Amino acid sequence: MRITAVIPAYNEGERIGATLEGVKKVREINRILVVNDGSTDDTAEKVKKAGVELLDLEVNRGKGGAMNAALPYLQDADIVVFLDGDLGETAAEASKIIKPVMEGEADLCIAAFGPPSKKGGFGLVKGTAAWIIKKTGNLEAVAPLSGQRAMTREVLEAVTPFKEAYGVELGMTLSALRKGFRVLEVPTSMRHNETGRDIKGFMHRGKQFIDVLKVIKDELRRK
Repeated sequence: MRITAVIPAYNEGERIGATLEGVKKVREINRILVVNDGSTDDTAEKVKKAGVELLDLEVNRGKGGAMNAALPYLQDADIVVFLDGDLGETAAEASKIIKPVMEGEADLCIAAFGPPSKKGGFGLVKGTAAWIIKKTGNLEAVAPLSGQRAMTREVLEAVTPFKEAYGVELGMTLSALRKGFRVLEVPTSMRHNETGRDIKGFMHRGKQFIDVLKVIKDELRRK
């Protein structure tokens, strides 16, 4: 079975090396593709040093755009795993979302993280995303915005092209549920570079909330 991991990365020079080392420990994964999303730091150099396949985008397209850029390179994959570039060594936990897909328990499997190590937002974005998922597919989502996802080729083809902004994960889940695929969340010990209650963190969540609302608006129009 051909399992490809795709890692969209923007200015992840500090963590991408450790993330790739973690992914390399996942024995089920036999191909790793990093999409360098127009980074201005040394992300590309770190990827090359790790000896991993690199797709180098000249301009930043955003996470969904980077994921879409990878699609032509996934033609022979049976299962595709999307992982964030800032997971560090906890990327090795990817096996937990791959197994249910390999064993036929789920078509799309999503990693749920443990409690954050520092205070972030107030749960508005996450709660709103969970609400529309419940409304669409009767799924009680714990991790509606998690970017760590394993899926069959059938799901990949059904939910692409991805939305090219912060709504990429929510749009993917809603599309999969609407088309009758089995979506499962599993608990993991994954961790990433968390945003806090500072200006940068609130700006990030503000942009994310706007994009989530756009996805919800599109979904409600279908009903």
